[in-house]
Amino acid sequence: MAELTISNARLREGVWQGLLVAPQENAELPEIEVLHFAEALRDVRLRPDAEMANVWTLSVPIPAALVSDGVQTFLVKEKSSGRTLARFAIAAGAPLEEDLRAEVEFLRAELDLLKRAFRRHCLETAQ
Repeated sequence: MAELTISNARLREGVWQGLLVAPQENAELPEIEVLHFAEALRDVRLRPDAEMANVWTLSVPIPAALVSDGVQTFLVKEKSSGRTLARFAIAAGAPLEEDLRAEVEFLRAELDLLKRAFRRHCLETAQ
């Protein structure tokens, strides 16, 4: 089964938009949900593109109540399969610097772990 993809995503004036593309001809309108902390957002709109077949414009208005200090992450999912098609984040406020620092430290630790595992693998397979 061919998979849906999202391209040309952007956030403008409080609305996240992306183009949802189905690779097969005559694709049915997919069911999409956008989640924030496992809660589905309301007013998510999906409308066919006027110029391209099998393409829909996805519009996700971000409620003002969800814009707060820190990083707010949203998942765009296909309902039928549960597959995540895209994710986007909104970062704001004073705690942002601490959140980003913690995330970078976490990524560095994971990278170090992967480097050690890769080096160990290379030594084991070279023998």
